[in-house]
Amino acid sequence: MNFKEQLIQYPILEIVAKAAAELGVEAYVIGGFVRDLILKRNSKDIDIVSIGSGIELAESVASQLGPDVFVSIYKTFGTAQIRQGDLEIEFVGARKESYRADSRKPAVEDGTLSDDQNRRDFTINAMGISLNKGTFGELVDPFEGMRDIKRKIIRTPLEPEITFSDDPLRMMRAIRFASQLNFDIEPNTFDAIIKMKDRIEIVSMERISDELNKIILSPTPSYGFKLLYHAGILQIIFPEMIELLGVQTIDGKGHKDNFYHTLQVLDNVSQNTDDLWLRWAAILHDIAKPATKKFDKRVGWSFHNHEEVGARMVPVIFRRMKLPLNEKMRFVKKLVRLHLRPIVLSKEEITDSAMRRLLVEAGEDIEALMKLCRADITSKNPDKVKRFLQNFDLVEQKLKDLEERDKLRNFQPVITGEMIMQAFGLKPAKEVGIIKEVIREAILEGIIPNEFDPAYAYMVQEGEKMGLTLQS
Repeated sequence: MNFKEQLIQYPILEIVAKAAAELGVEAYVIGGFVRDLILKRNSKDIDIVSIGSGIELAESVASQLGPDVFVSIYKTFGTAQIRQGDLEIEFVGARKESYRADSRKPAVEDGTLSDDQNRRDFTINAMGISLNKGTFGELVDPFEGMRDIKRKIIRTPLEPEITFSDDPLRMMRAIRFASQLNFDIEPNTFDAIIKMKDRIEIVSMERISDELNKIILSPTPSYGFKLLYHAGILQIIFPEMIELLGVQTIDGKGHKDNFYHTLQVLDNVSQNTDDLWLRWAAILHDIAKPATKKFDKRVGWSFHNHEEVGARMVPVIFRRMKLPLNEKMRFVKKLVRLHLRPIVLSKEEITDSAMRRLLVEAGEDIEALMKLCRADITSKNPDKVKRFLQNFDLVEQKLKDLEERDKLRNFQPVITGEMIMQAFGLKPAKEVGIIKEVIREAILEGIIPNEFDPAYAYMVQEGEKMGLTLQS
């Protein structure tokens, strides 16, 4: 099978072929780029294997591209990288890799193309295409990766125990590719993952979280999570999520399975956003239900305050999983804390003051919060779902109207603490905080608008109640 016509759409590959010929070495494009070319998926990463020095080939290619092309060289790994437009081309010499049982770092030595294909993780990633004169465009597929693509199968090129022992993260990569491509994992390969699951513990959490995030960003992420669970890996890397699993029944009263509910919410929100952190908020929105679960004979099961407890769990989980502790974590924490608020509002008579408070607390994240809340409706009763969604429509329209009128996003009262101190001749004191909070509450309750003159007059009135005198 020849892919010459597809390759010539990438002029950089013809330059690589020319540079390799001048150096007298063989070169192949290999791995994910080949897989995506066959699957007709966009790919901006091109891996080139040279039967020789990958660094030398990269430098030769760069010299042909012009003096402004920079080569990033990683001598420790024997690799080099060039950026060309929106493409990232990585060069490596063909090599063998092996891992010791207690090591995360491979022993590397020079090898043949066959050696390099043997060390690849899956048959669909082990295919190469020749960039050499006389065979340009020919597929090199020793493990029948093309057949596995047609069958939609994830399978290792060698015995799966060998492949996973070399790099245990490949167990998660198998699940990630299955989730991204909607492929099945070949039974022997999946059995090996189950058997070797504990070996994932030698992999750094940074690498694990990177793969987990790619699973979360797949079209139907619940598929990947179910595979992680059935393989026994989720129990190791994300025990808090496993705590959600199962239904407890007392006196004939049970609660829903919060594990599968969470996966449904994740899938629901994934239909409307590619935002990784909004998807994380879906994963964590009910994470504290096991910790807050209580049974009452009169009312059944409750999970009181699980949104607040869950919000406190977010930074703990992010820290352990080596996820960012910046505004992305704070965004997830906020949505977990607020996720019940719009649902409560949709069940009650909607008041302006409740809406104002929600707008103030959610700020710029109000649209993301509403997406999460809509996704959180997982009832099997279509009439109930329809009714909830209609109520959400009312809530969203009310929020929109209030925002246009009151401009409450990133809300700050017009009267500051400094103004209060100056008006009454005060130094920093508790009275200043009391007046400031009273003004804030009055604005949120709709008693006064968030405008200077009425707010100042209200401040004077409240100050006089406290025995304070306006300074002349």
